[in-house]
Amino acid sequence: MTHSTQDTGLRPLTLPLRLAGRRAASRTLFGPHVTNLGTGRAIGEAHVAYYERRAEGGCGVIVTETASVHESDWPYERAPLAAECGPGWTAITRACRPHGALVVASIGHTGSQGTSAYSQQALWAPSRVPDVASRELPMEMEAAHIRALIDGFDEAARIAVESDVDGVEVDAGQYALLRQFLSGLTNQRNDAYGTDRTALLREVLSSVRKRIGEGRVLGLRLSCDELAPWAGITPEQAPGIAARLVGDSGNIDYLTVVRGSALATARPDSHTEPGFNIGLCRDVREAVSGAAAVVLQGSVVDPEQAASAIADGVADLVELTRAHIADADFVAKLGSPERIRPCTLTNQKCGVRDVRNPVVSCIGDPRSGHETGDPPSEGTDPPRRALVVGGGPAGLEAARVLALRGHDVRLVEREAELGGMLNVAARIPGRARLGALRDWLAGEVIRLGVEVSTSTEVDLGDKTGVIVATGSVAGPRNYLVHDGAVVLDVVGLLRDPRGLGPGPVVVHDPVGDAVGVGVAELVAARGHAATIISQDLVIGTRLAPTGDLADATARLRRAGVTLAKRSVLREVFAGHVVVTDAYTGTATDIPCSTLIHCGHRLPRPGAFPSSALLAGDRVAPRTVHEAILEGRRAALELGARTVTA
Repeated sequence: MTHSTQDTGLRPLTLPLRLAGRRAASRTLFGPHVTNLGTGRAIGEAHVAYYERRAEGGCGVIVTETASVHESDWPYERAPLAAECGPGWTAITRACRPHGALVVASIGHTGSQGTSAYSQQALWAPSRVPDVASRELPMEMEAAHIRALIDGFDEAARIAVESDVDGVEVDAGQYALLRQFLSGLTNQRNDAYGTDRTALLREVLSSVRKRIGEGRVLGLRLSCDELAPWAGITPEQAPGIAARLVGDSGNIDYLTVVRGSALATARPDSHTEPGFNIGLCRDVREAVSGAAAVVLQGSVVDPEQAASAIADGVADLVELTRAHIADADFVAKLGSPERIRPCTLTNQKCGVRDVRNPVVSCIGDPRSGHETGDPPSEGTDPPRRALVVGGGPAGLEAARVLALRGHDVRLVEREAELGGMLNVAARIPGRARLGALRDWLAGEVIRLGVEVSTSTEVDLGDKTGVIVATGSVAGPRNYLVHDGAVVLDVVGLLRDPRGLGPGPVVVHDPVGDAVGVGVAELVAARGHAATIISQDLVIGTRLAPTGDLADATARLRRAGVTLAKRSVLREVFAGHVVVTDAYTGTATDIPCSTLIHCGHRLPRPGAFPSSALLAGDRVAPRTVHEAILEGRRAALELGARTVTA
């Protein structure tokens, strides 16, 4: 049942807002982020479809992927360059404006946080301070470079105006040369740009405002907490800096409060509390005293928290980027918020600042970012009876899409509850939000009228119209297990942790994702002496793309977990395990009463009709993303098949 947003208490999000005399249809903002959707360094067709889909779903302000204002800046292969973005900005505006969304072009320069790999030029920076991530030493900008940078912002703004966008956002956020000039961490100059570290940003804002005029929106993305209090921008300084920038420029229309720097990510995962910038945003809004609208950013993904932020005077708009990636119809569904596909905050597919150039997407909605290639789930087929075997993410998604398209669907699950591996993954510390995705999938299946049978096995025989998504079983173990040794599979442990006996625990993690790290945290929290072993030089190496690698290491250290790196598990005895150094072969004994195996899994064996379609772990056990993607594809393929008598 659809309710009014007044009934749900979410009406503040749906109220329109005027910026520079232009009307945004709602108080939600889709923030600038890396997508890898570009064509070379230009805005591409995929960008247009991606943004249009969010505008169609009711988003009020679309801020496009940040474009470099000068050719010296080429931070990742498909990073947009403003000089090549004019036609793309025009296309996005024409696609989004009819839906009531304002389109704002983000422009910036990443300075010392870029890379010289593509530009083959020295990085620009306020001072010769090497970047903490790349360790690359930048050049110190001379007066001519600073002039070129200001001219670059001016030229980018001119192109944006000619493209008819509604406004321009100047980037002084996490990955920004302008932030590097604001910060004592990176600005050690003795000239006017060092004695007044706001000078360059104020000049840029003044230049851009002059170029775009009063009738277009000028936004500022400002890092208000670099999480480096010894020299960086602090929450105590930020309100004063913001007030001065807003006052001096005269007419910044909105200011987005973000945190982050080279030392800290602006997009933490689910281990960080959603809405972490609320207090800071409130302080900044009070400091600017209504001179500019203020945007709350900071892992806000739930509509209730976003609406409360507006109702309580924390902000005038709320940036809900990941929420809109998870569900493009976020605003359109506010009348029935239980229908909004939840963001899990795991960053598994939306964090794409990665050398492999993955396209931005979502584990819950794999069509995000692939709007021009993947067909939509919605639509109708000639109705048929369909049987889905397996109630994990693949089976639930297959059943949901089949029912959505008008088929008569039965879903059979051998366990007592739906959810499959989502139930298990949600028990890992910091991954509880995966349970919300399980609940959403199950809720949609019920709402759409799927016949669900749990605790049920089915003989498939020669049935037709079948999708098999029966999940996985524990995979092979390439080490010896001696008599008396206790080895537990991670799935069994998470389903019933009572099986864990006393004594030291070793977590064997040959995969390096969130599972091994999370299980080590879990057993340490239960009072066990815990060791995590990996053949890699870094524990949890696959957490780097999600932004959790450094925090995960810190959490393990705080929990007292021993990190056994570059260690290959060879033998498990009653009381200890033997590992060898991955490089030298040197053997070491580690005390161990129970070994927890977190290795790769295999498809669950079982017979199925030749006409059946397979999905998810039944094909190859991987992540929730592949399970949902293949469940959806199987449903679309089955629905498109001709029904035989």
